Amino acid sequence: MKSLLKLSAVSMIALTAGTIAQAEELSVVGSWSGLPLHKEYEAPFWTEKLPEISGGDLTATLTTHDQMGIGGGDVFRMLSQGVFDVGMTVADYAVSDSVALEALDVPLIAPDADTAKKAVDAARPMVDDIYKDIFNAKVLGIAPYPPQVVFCNADIASLDDLKGKKVRASGRMTAKFLEALGAEGVNVGFGEVPGALQRGVVDCAITGAGSGYNAGWWEVSTHLMPIPLGGWDPVVTAINLDKWNALSDEQKATLEKGVQEYVEAPAWEIAQNALENDIVCLTGSGECPYGDARDLVLVEASDADLAKAREVLITEVLPDWAERAGGDWAKRWSDTVGEVTGVKLDTN
Repeated sequence: MKSLLKLSAVSMIALTAGTIAQAEELSVVGSWSGLPLHKEYEAPFWTEKLPEISGGDLTATLTTHDQMGIGGGDVFRMLSQGVFDVGMTVADYAVSDSVALEALDVPLIAPDADTAKKAVDAARPMVDDIYKDIFNAKVLGIAPYPPQVVFCNADIASLDDLKGKKVRASGRMTAKFLEALGAEGVNVGFGEVPGALQRGVVDCAITGAGSGYNAGWWEVSTHLMPIPLGGWDPVVTAINLDKWNALSDEQKATLEKGVQEYVEAPAWEIAQNALENDIVCLTGSGECPYGDARDLVLVEASDADLAKAREVLITEVLPDWAERAGGDWAKRWSDTVGEVTGVKLDTN
């Protein structure tokens, strides 16, 4: 009997030990390696802060999709297959897999960072469902690039001057919006834009002001229109759902809180000031905190421009999306994002 009790005790200890969470090393693929979001927030979090806040229980090996040589649109597909554990990239890169996801980043709906954050927070339940169902993934956080503004290698003075121009869009809904304004939306990869502007393949291109500054778009552009024509390009951080489910509750809480505290929150906090600094650096209208100021012509959109753009958005672009998305996505969007931005869709 004593031997049997000893054996049972040993068995219980072994079983208990098997339930204790093991330290995890996550394979992580970040967003664009050369841009501030990755350099200032993603990389420090995964390589330094995560091991620190988890007491070594969670570590990461980090690369980026551009360093890997894979397209942004492949990140979440590969994540769904378990090729790596965590992926971070622009949500708009994944809209070919989910039309519904287009509505996370609607052109000109959020004129400032505070409104953009409210819109993203309102959309979060929808985004969570999309990533779970389409990408077998759990969303950990959503951080912004600065608003997606317009660089032109052409003389423009208003939004109306984009009519007839070939414009590199930053997402599918932005392309639809440009077409509704009479422009031609063109699909050009971020790294290919300078050459496209220089050769006249496109007349204008949309990206974050800071991204354009860092990538040297000022060398092949003459004018800057700093309105969020391409939205705020939210970057989603997501973890493969099978990997997520394998983590302990403590590891899950540490990881989710860490992404929100050290990546998502600070990126939102600096978003508005970053835009103002970027404009200064690109137009030479003040002292540039990043380096040399450039001399792009600053083009301010008029109230009439913005009113026209909003009308086009509400009467043409969003209804087109609602029809393509199908289901109850339009009602869900209108009841959440529409509620905080004052844009309601007819969902009858």
